Amino acid sequence: MSFKEVEIIKKRAYSFLRNAERLIEEGEYDLGMFNLEQYCQLILKYKLLVKKGSYPRTHSLRRLIRELGEFNESILVLINDIKNLHYIARLEEAYIASRYLPTIYEEMETRDLSRFVKEVFKPIVEAI
Repeated sequence: MSFKEVEIIKKRAYSFLRNAERLIEEGEYDLGMFNLEQYCQLILKYKLLVKKGSYPRTHSLRRLIRELGEFNESILVLINDIKNLHYIARLEEAYIASRYLPTIYEEMETRDLSRFVKEVFKPIVEAI
């Protein structure tokens, strides 16, 4: 994959994050959750592309985090700290639930996950 293609993945990830923020403000919590997960998934895949030139074909945030942990163990706090793991698990669930299941996300839980993504997940991943 070329540098330009890798940068498209990064740009798309940040677009998902901006879209999540907009959707949450508009009260579209289900789609906001999906976009938060997509940001997390794509930014992890972007980091793996930069570090090793490829990424596994998976939607599992935990697996992507573990693979990045091979390059920088500090990211493993996202799955080794139980509080963080609960958020990561909720984001993984959102990938399926917000698309295919009649799950309705509440404003409070969506905003809390958004806060986690912006204040915890994003700074840890960006530091790699």
